[in-house]
Amino acid sequence: MLRNLLWATSKHDVYLMQNYSVVHWSSLLKRGKEVLNVVKPIVPTLKNPGLLAQTLSRVQISTMAVKEGLLVAGGFQGELICKNLNHPGVAYCTKLTTDENAITNTVDIYRNPSGSRRVIAANNDAQVRVFDAENFTCLNRFSFDWCVNNTCVSPDGKLLAVLGDSADCLIADAQTGKITGSLKGHLDYSFASAWHPDGRILATGNQDTTCRLWDIRNLSESLAVLKGRMGAIRAVRFTNDGRFLAMAEPADFVHIIDTQSGYSKGQEIDIFGEIAGISFSPDAEALFVGVADRTYGSLLEFNRRHFNQYPQTMF
Repeated sequence: MLRNLLWATSKHDVYLMQNYSVVHWSSLLKRGKEVLNVVKPIVPTLKNPGLLAQTLSRVQISTMAVKEGLLVAGGFQGELICKNLNHPGVAYCTKLTTDENAITNTVDIYRNPSGSRRVIAANNDAQVRVFDAENFTCLNRFSFDWCVNNTCVSPDGKLLAVLGDSADCLIADAQTGKITGSLKGHLDYSFASAWHPDGRILATGNQDTTCRLWDIRNLSESLAVLKGRMGAIRAVRFTNDGRFLAMAEPADFVHIIDTQSGYSKGQEIDIFGEIAGISFSPDAEALFVGVADRTYGSLLEFNRRHFNQYPQTMF
């Protein structure tokens, strides 16, 4: 299952899925507060004649992102939900596709080169859609030859990594969708990607149980191959300072890699249960792991260790 149901917006503010709710957890107050309930009918508050908004209910959320005061969630029936955290209600919601295999596999929030905020969604209908994050009009729609499981926009907003039901990963122009490069090396379908903050390195997670690192200046072969323990690499995240890379398997194992070692040194966190998502805090001082197991479901927090005031490579 594709899962990305956990986001940390600060060391003390975490958003996670819990049953049919998105909950804000405060590690300072040690309590949670419901931010979005997707069982009840969701009525969009933004009323623009050109918007294809519609009321939704009982949405089973498949993926989400929380950045810059905006929460975006996707559903198993192709739903898209956009909520401004500082305003009541849901600004925009709709079904992106009527395709039978409609799951919204990934959503993200980013800035284009001019600084405008955008929402991007990728679906099993082989479509990637880009929305204006202010009025939620659809600006672009890119079509591919296979189900798109993941997209990731480079820090400068110019490049788009596109991964899915193909052994090859694609690099495209984020403005036009034109393919500019192909990454060959994985043996199976890909599910996750992340850009290093410097925009030069792309990490891709695959069903073949590896995470590959690619230097955008030379795409002919991967820079490094990181091996998981048992399962596919379903989530990858860099810290904002670029020092660490975390990669998660579907269950039980999260790996933290020290990027300054040439991606050769790391730490393995062995937990129990299905992993619902991983997220570093923006200050790179904490790693949060969501566990979706019915019996042992929980939110785990790992703090970065410091000795003699020098940061260690482990959490």
